[in-house]
Amino acid sequence: MEKGKKIVQQKNKVKDSTGFRVFQVINTVIMIFVVFVTLYPFVYLVAQSFSSEGAIYAGKVSFFPVEFTARTYQVILSKPNFFLYYKNTIVYSLLGTIISVAGSALLAYPLSKERLVLNKFFTPFVVFTMFFAGGMIPNYILIAQALHMRDTMWALIIPGAISTYNVLIMKSFFASLPGELEEAASIDGMNTYGIFLKIILPLSKPIMATMFLFYIVGIWNNWFGPFLYLDSKDKWPVALYLRQIIMGATGTAEIGAVSDEASQISANVRSCCMVLTAAPIICVYPFVQKYFVQGMMIGSVKG
Repeated sequence: MEKGKKIVQQKNKVKDSTGFRVFQVINTVIMIFVVFVTLYPFVYLVAQSFSSEGAIYAGKVSFFPVEFTARTYQVILSKPNFFLYYKNTIVYSLLGTIISVAGSALLAYPLSKERLVLNKFFTPFVVFTMFFAGGMIPNYILIAQALHMRDTMWALIIPGAISTYNVLIMKSFFASLPGELEEAASIDGMNTYGIFLKIILPLSKPIMATMFLFYIVGIWNNWFGPFLYLDSKDKWPVALYLRQIIMGATGTAEIGAVSDEASQISANVRSCCMVLTAAPIICVYPFVQKYFVQGMMIGSVKG
């Protein structure tokens, strides 16, 4: 008890010391600066997306919209297939993320068990794919001609379903779980699949949430894959559609279009498209933030 009281007294002295107060002030100032630097670009995009083209060209936009207008949003959202593209993106993102997380977990779990036969043989092959790839043309031939996935959503989901980097993170997490839990479940008669589904996965919410966020952001923002493999416009994701709008607006501005609508779009369409693309992911992040922080701390603390 006396030792405990001494420790508490020492902690209180540290908190009351001038050095600790100075540290708190400096730390608070630094964190406010980091938050400002992080948030300002997005705040600027939102402000620019609601500002007039004249204010944007004049450089008057900073934190708040100048000469408020939502005309560009009206132009983009009034397109007949806009919400179809959003629906496609949601389907591709959710389905692709489920397949990617499940596949990564099924690969990472056996790799985390050093006692398994051929574990050390397969691990280098997995790491090898992190540094070397076939290239764009071989991948295109594989997907379009060998697998016959061209103009299907599977061309966007299957080829890049498993990320080596994410597999290695999950492998580290599974390896950090107490082996005694698996041994106890095995003694009770549970097989490998039962252990994985009923013991490992419930304990893996942090890493699963982290992987979910990684994969869904990558799929949601992907426009290059659909640009290569999708011929039918009704299968486009919203990222590719907004990219086409940006390219069209940029081309219109370059050839000197003078209509009000074209001028407005060419001035702030990039900001509107970025906001429309990023907003859904930003809304998802608060729900997985707690698990995301825990998952990213994997391997940082030992003991």
